[in-house]
Amino acid sequence: MDGARLDRPDLLCPGLDGAGLGGSGLRRPGLDRLARLLPAPPGADRADPAAAPHVMVVGGGIAGLTAATALAERRVRVTLYEREEVLGGRLAGWRTRLADGSTVTMSRGFHAFFRQYYNLRALLRRTDPALSRLTGLPDYPLRHAGGGHDSFRHVPRTPPLSALGFVALSRSFRVRDLARMDARAALPLFDVRVPGVYERLDHTSAHDFLDAIRFPAAARHLAFEVFSRSFFADPRRLSAAEMALMFHVYFLGSAEGLLFDVPDEPFPQALWDPLAGYLTGLGAELRTSAAVEAVTALPGGGFTVAADGAEERCDAVVLALDPGALRGVVARSEGLGDETWRERVARLRTAPPFLVSRLWLARPVRGDRPGFLGTSGYGLLDNVSVLNRWEGEAARWAARTGGSVVELHAYALPGDTDREVRQKELLGQLHRIYPETHSARVVDARHEWRADCPLFPVGGYGDRLAVRTPVPGLVVAGDAVRTGLPVALMERAATSGFLAANALLSRSGLRGHPLWTVPERGRVAVLRWAARAAHGG
Repeated sequence: MDGARLDRPDLLCPGLDGAGLGGSGLRRPGLDRLARLLPAPPGADRADPAAAPHVMVVGGGIAGLTAATALAERRVRVTLYEREEVLGGRLAGWRTRLADGSTVTMSRGFHAFFRQYYNLRALLRRTDPALSRLTGLPDYPLRHAGGGHDSFRHVPRTPPLSALGFVALSRSFRVRDLARMDARAALPLFDVRVPGVYERLDHTSAHDFLDAIRFPAAARHLAFEVFSRSFFADPRRLSAAEMALMFHVYFLGSAEGLLFDVPDEPFPQALWDPLAGYLTGLGAELRTSAAVEAVTALPGGGFTVAADGAEERCDAVVLALDPGALRGVVARSEGLGDETWRERVARLRTAPPFLVSRLWLARPVRGDRPGFLGTSGYGLLDNVSVLNRWEGEAARWAARTGGSVVELHAYALPGDTDREVRQKELLGQLHRIYPETHSARVVDARHEWRADCPLFPVGGYGDRLAVRTPVPGLVVAGDAVRTGLPVALMERAATSGFLAANALLSRSGLRGHPLWTVPERGRVAVLRWAARAAHGG
């Protein structure tokens, strides 16, 4: 199979013609009039109950839950395996008891649900049509230890006004800085296409790209590096192509703006418990605390999946796992896939460790503190959330105790770091940025150390897995998977889950699911032309 064709969305969504709404009558998912529809691949509305294929989905994070939902809605028999006790993957939540006797939900931390996450939001609409369980934060503020700060609250949404508005309103990016920049080197940011952006920039680091365009240092810390570290990687190791794609998705290519929503209750209550109920109502079987050991492709077609000491046969498999778990399953699945594919799986890498510290404090933070703040120059600290500003459970705890719930994130930490030392350093930076917390008694604290996010290293795009594999009936999904579309982070996970399901539905003659993306190229024709002329594109 031609590896260069494995991530073509038009192969997974036949009939893709780029014709706007395509006569489908589907309502646009957001405000962007240039948002692109990928029509649903044609086929029967649902499987014949007597001959419905049985698909096993390995992994209960966003990608796996999306694939399971898309398959179950066509009445495919679905069995989902999740090794943890709870669903949600990197957005899972679990109950814990605090020192004051309160029972609360702990998770791996804050996630922003941007308005251009069309496919993730479509998944959530299955159980919350109006997305009433998401609430918008009024601002996306950024603050630097040197005194600089920026905000996206009043920045226009539509490019190129978004870029011009940011420059005009920013205190860290002055108009005179534009004269010092290398405009020619910066042009690729205005002509982002997939996979062209990877061909052009994947062999450059985000750090070196910013150096090359002479982006102003203050704005660089407050804008580019805050965003690049949301990929859990140091800009020196992150592909410049991934950073350019990110700015296309969130800022330079989309008219949805940079403000975002957050769940108004912890992830299980707001998102995954309702979706689990929806899936079981469709007949899907959800097996938690069930780690898959190996997958075997059978000579006559189909697979066996080994989990909990037993094997079960199925017709197709979705591997929706983080890089480390995927490496492990494939390594234990002798003969699964060809040698080239297995070698690519073995080369998958995870980003450096990150730390989430959640603190239940005995006093409130100052009333003007935002619900979320991106930071730079505060040592390890990358952002601060005041959860009781927007999460119901945290707000109820704060109202009952007179305290507050604060969460700190630190990304891309050294692998050999001393955990207790780093946790104390992070707390010290909180005291520095919010001095009133210095005298606040810590009622209790939870610290989550994780290292399972995908790394998008310089020059790594060619090694990324596509949704399809060399094995008929075996597909992969997740935020590490290349989709051929301008999506990132949680939206990439959801999109890949739909694409994986569509690939399997197509094999069975069943109708797939439509997808939406932000525009697949830069919005301004003259800037696209200039970028191609300058770089021979």
